Amino acid sequence: MPAGGRRQGAQSMCSRGGLLVPFFDWKALYAERAERFAEILHETASAGGFILQAAVDDFETRLAHRLGVRHAIGLSDCTHAMLLGLRASGLEPGAEVIMPAHAFLAAAQAIHHAGGVPVPVEISDHDGLIDPEAIRAAITPRTRAIMVVHVNGRVCAMDPILEIAAAHGLQVYEDAAQALGARLGDRHAGTFGAWGAFSFYPSKTLGCFGDAGALVTDDDALAETVRAMRNHGAGPAKTIAADCAVWGANARMDNLHAAILAYKLSYYDAAIARRREIAGLYHEAFWSIDDLILPPPPGAEPRAFDIFQNYEVRSDRRDALREHLAAHGIGTIVQWGGQGVHRFRKLGFDQDLPKTDRFFERALLLPMNHLLTDGQVAHVVASVRGFFA
Repeated sequence: MPAGGRRQGAQSMCSRGGLLVPFFDWKALYAERAERFAEILHETASAGGFILQAAVDDFETRLAHRLGVRHAIGLSDCTHAMLLGLRASGLEPGAEVIMPAHAFLAAAQAIHHAGGVPVPVEISDHDGLIDPEAIRAAITPRTRAIMVVHVNGRVCAMDPILEIAAAHGLQVYEDAAQALGARLGDRHAGTFGAWGAFSFYPSKTLGCFGDAGALVTDDDALAETVRAMRNHGAGPAKTIAADCAVWGANARMDNLHAAILAYKLSYYDAAIARRREIAGLYHEAFWSIDDLILPPPPGAEPRAFDIFQNYEVRSDRRDALREHLAAHGIGTIVQWGGQGVHRFRKLGFDQDLPKTDRFFERALLLPMNHLLTDGQVAHVVASVRGFFA
């Protein structure tokens, strides 16, 4: 739908009163361009291309070109992208992989299932991303790698992280599930380390209509191994050779998802521009509120290009704010259930990370996606400001 139509619709909703702003409008995800989506699904299905056919090849080519990497490998989801990346990288049994505690559990699960030991560490007060000094402090003789997680569409402090990794002979891997298109300088999230993993879950900045993911890398041998692993160890001819030496899995990207994602890439820049516009409006409206800590606004740091997968604020009055917004028809989320990876004690974690705990006690996600109308954004702004007035 063109921008003008979207915003006119917002005004008509406002005129009825009681504007509802769900945290994410799942139906709008398809309704946005329903006619074209239906055509793509019909074209792909009627051609009989369902598994590892031309649509997957096309999307991989487009994604690799966009990120400036040699290889993009379409996979079933981001968790498998990380798991296969770790396995293809030769992670040793019992090897420690340092990661932030402010992350989705999937990164830790991938490390565990690859035979490694996830070691969650503290985050930076500045942006809630992994603290380079916490990485340095956690290195032991068993440490083999660092898994950075680019949370909320912002790239981690990669300069000091890469320096630490080089000094200690560690590999760097990237969980970039929330960061497609985010940059630090002229480099994209997912391209700093040996490989990067992306998610195309429906609510992501680039989302399909189900589960899908990708791994990107410049390593030819690693790419060849991951391509085989995603398809039960099969080679380029999609057959499993008698001398197959790769323990594979079923982690293929479906063609239907790939076709939708390739189309969505064609207007991805506009979607990110809208998110950054909304982030700017939020910042302009909220920066003067003392009891509200905001993420850095667009353009605040010249080298950082944030895509705002989420807009995560912090407040000592988080729970009361959430109740107030709910009463005004606004959906919010406490990310990942409000606890860091280190808090999953029954999974064997025993770290004491007070900064991360404090972050989760205060953190709240406000509605943030390119489908929000001007009227909805204005309603969020007025409701938040009304709470703190």
